[in-house]
Amino acid sequence: MTATATGQNLPAPSRTVYKCISNSKVFYSDSPCLGAERIEVEPTRGVGRVKRTDVRREHLREMMAETVKPLTGMDAKQYNTFSRRNATARHECRALDNQLPKKEQALTAITVELRPEADKQLLKLRQRYRDLRC
Repeated sequence: MTATATGQNLPAPSRTVYKCISNSKVFYSDSPCLGAERIEVEPTRGVGRVKRTDVRREHLREMMAETVKPLTGMDAKQYNTFSRRNATARHECRALDNQLPKKEQALTAITVELRPEADKQLLKLRQRYRDLRC
């Protein structure tokens, strides 16, 4: 008898995809790579009346977020992020939430000579963000 996907301990699907270039070939990955362009994606939520269990669960989390919004001040996306993060990693994740967009923005104005080192620093931050499951 084989184990089903629901019985496995799989990580949650990432909503961040990286566009990577290696040996003049473009590929997309959920893992950061050197010099990658970050792309945010929004997964589909079912067709018509047919909704998977994970989509129903997501709808329930959104309703819960709306219910507690007057207390928390968080919208559904913020509430989901907060509840998904490990309590010990929350502080570091919040710091990375601020650092990553600044580093990505800084890459646009950086000189060609400094670009490789800046790409390495950004890759380290992205990998830490992924490792913490932020």
